[in-house]
Amino acid sequence: MQSLVLALALFGANALVPTKTSLRGSAARPTARDAMTMASPQGGVVLIGVAADSGCGKSTFMRRLTGIFGGTNVGPLGGGFDAGSWETNTLVSDTTTVICLDDYHLNDRAGRKVTQRTALDLAENNFDLMYEQLKALKSGETIEKPIYNHVNGTLDTPETIVPTQIVIVEGLHPMADPRVRELLDFSLYLDITDDVKFAWKIQRDMVERGHSLESIQASIEARKPDFDNFVAPQRGDADVVIQVLPTDLVPDEKEGKVLKVKFIQKEGKDNFDPAYLFDEGSTIEWTPCGKKLTCSYPGIKFAYGPDEFLGNDVTVLEMDGKFDNLQELIYVESHLSGTGTKFYGELTQQMVKMGDSPGSDNGTGFFQTLASLKIREFYEKLSGVEVEVEAP
Repeated sequence: MQSLVLALALFGANALVPTKTSLRGSAARPTARDAMTMASPQGGVVLIGVAADSGCGKSTFMRRLTGIFGGTNVGPLGGGFDAGSWETNTLVSDTTTVICLDDYHLNDRAGRKVTQRTALDLAENNFDLMYEQLKALKSGETIEKPIYNHVNGTLDTPETIVPTQIVIVEGLHPMADPRVRELLDFSLYLDITDDVKFAWKIQRDMVERGHSLESIQASIEARKPDFDNFVAPQRGDADVVIQVLPTDLVPDEKEGKVLKVKFIQKEGKDNFDPAYLFDEGSTIEWTPCGKKLTCSYPGIKFAYGPDEFLGNDVTVLEMDGKFDNLQELIYVESHLSGTGTKFYGELTQQMVKMGDSPGSDNGTGFFQTLASLKIREFYEKLSGVEVEVEAP
């Protein structure tokens, strides 16, 4: 209701009415998950929210997270467009469902040209429908969810979503609406700072796509006001924030190839005990490079301790630098406690398994993996359902 009042006050009664280009058929696509349908998932449905800007690693994190929960038949709902099905943003297995919140855009791409608003603007998102459908999923009900087609920018025929034990919603605004935020059992924010975003975008758009530096700067500056107003404030509501910053180890490093990453864990969350390094509650700096951990220049540095983040008491783990040999991560893992692992070396095993994925040689992959393990641990405590894992 607050979003509705705000939009009406700012843009008038037509602000929340989809433009003509956004109309879509009412007949939903048939579900392709009959074989895995569960009328009432054991332990209920646990709803997890992941917030981040586009191009900030959500897709890689989703692969890490769904991999931690195991399950079979992992892939796009219905098999995906390449398999002769429809264009979908939904990733499913028999245990998890990942929903992209872009599907709740109010208008299609052409419609946003009419309203002169970006998709980051709260007024361009249908929070009423998002809330009603996520509430239904959490109650074990099947929904007919809209689809935002990223290829051509249209709103396509809805698809049928059957709830699984774990439903993950990812996108720009999982915590922006207070009603939706209240539904979430656990929330995480991927926070890529402006300097790192700029470095990554230059690498992708200028080096790989031939765009000019001026056009890249203009693109970033055009998005920044809406991002700062509508997306970034969710950091304060997240249970865990993975914050990616420029390194402190290399002076004037501007390419984003060496990173400092913080794993910021909110204190006081039910069913969640923060992970820690060496001694819980202490303040520690650790440089592990030596015989047990190979470190080329500029090396690796870890830190741990209590802090405050956006008004919240937090516990922070920090890593600056890059790994040379993922197998040697077992040395670092052995000094961490409260990681949510089920056997010695599981964190290292998961890192090696995803070794070719972006961030696997630095703190982004390391803390995404740690977050996945902690979320699995949280799910087990909350639901009373144990996730079975095969130890090596």
